[in-house]
Amino acid sequence: MRTVSEKDTSIGVRISSHSTIAELRDAAEQCTACDLYRNATQTVFGEGPEAARVMFVGEQPGDAEDLAGHPFVGPAGKLLDRCLVEAGIDRKQTYVTNVVKHFKWVPRGPRRIHSKPGSVEIEACFPWLEAEISVVKPRIIVALGATAAQALFGKSFRVTRDRGRPVPFALAPCALATVHPSALLRAPDEETRRTEIERFIADLRQVAEILR
Repeated sequence: MRTVSEKDTSIGVRISSHSTIAELRDAAEQCTACDLYRNATQTVFGEGPEAARVMFVGEQPGDAEDLAGHPFVGPAGKLLDRCLVEAGIDRKQTYVTNVVKHFKWVPRGPRRIHSKPGSVEIEACFPWLEAEISVVKPRIIVALGATAAQALFGKSFRVTRDRGRPVPFALAPCALATVHPSALLRAPDEETRRTEIERFIADLRQVAEILR
């Protein structure tokens, strides 16, 4: 894994471990390290207290986030909020971000449909996530979904096999993964959705227990 100290993006933006989140956000707005900026409305950077004890990392902003300019404000974000309450975690005390900062989508009629980012896009954007981790210094990093988990922990990581288990990670004292809340919204029926939401809340309660 790359070091976080100082690095240059392909557009010459200097990322330093001494930057603030506000400075990083301003710099990221100018990033053209991959082509996703061309079709995205705006950069969607992470948000939350710089001293947050837990950082949640998703895949990328969705349609609602791309339009609003804030992470986790769409249907998946609202479900995350609800589950955090159930688990006893204050969303206002968490830092939420994504591996990729621009919305990747394909048109389907009048709609913009999510498209999974590729390795080139993840690699191009990863220095921003590393810099966020360096500034916030969270006690726990929680990867939400396979894309975030594999970007952080390696391509051999499997959320279905390893969810909820602490993972050795150089950039935080504790790290683990669980499903992305958007996966819960895609459950085939209401009974399955309720079951999977309870499993997700159980994973979040484990995070809350570690924070105590």
